Amino acid sequence: MSTVSYALQDSATMLRRNLRRTLRYPAAAAATIGVPLVLLLLFVYVFGDTMGAGLVGVSGGRAQYLNYVTPGIVLIAVAGAAQGTAIAVAMDMSEGIVARFRTMAIARVSVLTGHVVGSLIQTMVAIAVVIGVALLLGFGPSAGPLEWIAVLGLLATITFALIWLAVALGMVSKSVETASNLPLPLILLPFLGSGFVPTGSMPAGMRWFAEHQPFTPVIETLRGLLMGTPIGDNGVLAVAWSVGIGLAGYVWAKRLFNRDPTP
Repeated sequence: MSTVSYALQDSATMLRRNLRRTLRYPAAAAATIGVPLVLLLLFVYVFGDTMGAGLVGVSGGRAQYLNYVTPGIVLIAVAGAAQGTAIAVAMDMSEGIVARFRTMAIARVSVLTGHVVGSLIQTMVAIAVVIGVALLLGFGPSAGPLEWIAVLGLLATITFALIWLAVALGMVSKSVETASNLPLPLILLPFLGSGFVPTGSMPAGMRWFAEHQPFTPVIETLRGLLMGTPIGDNGVLAVAWSVGIGLAGYVWAKRLFNRDPTP
């Protein structure tokens, strides 16, 4: 059996391990789905009429705001999954299982690959649930099959990137509590971008930050693909941010994993 075959076999084993742990401890997965759903219901049914008519600039209120806010809610689901990944990695590090894996005759890449692919699967399920509930509430995208494929591709890309960053954050954390706190800024970024209000309604300094942070072009690209609004250069920026974050997270995580264990 070739080296690649061994790596794939070991990665599949680690993937099964992570998925089984999710089934044994479903609270984290439930939170990944539950938090964005609560925010979706809150912003649509509590603030929807006012936000839709006043900030999005259309009549009709709640229904239009649901169309506007759904991409931002989806990105919160992605960021929340990254937090769960960091916690899972930190648990493995603190419990010594990673040190044990280093001594075993398994492909070293498989340990991290199991976390990444497992988290990617869980996150895509969470995204599907959030979008499904939004559709039940009246979300009305005009996207065709090609646009939906592009949406799924972009969501998979940004999810993959943030998961690698989360793996690195989990490995660099000294405790599980630290790992749960480090990814929190990711959850705030949709609020500090165009996820809930147009950036043009913000003060100058906040508007500059909102327009130049990584989640805004992703949200605007998703919104454009789903609702037919102009995308401009946001598509290129979204892919560039995703590739940059993913590459940085991968290199950082690999370096942390390959370093000598602390005595």
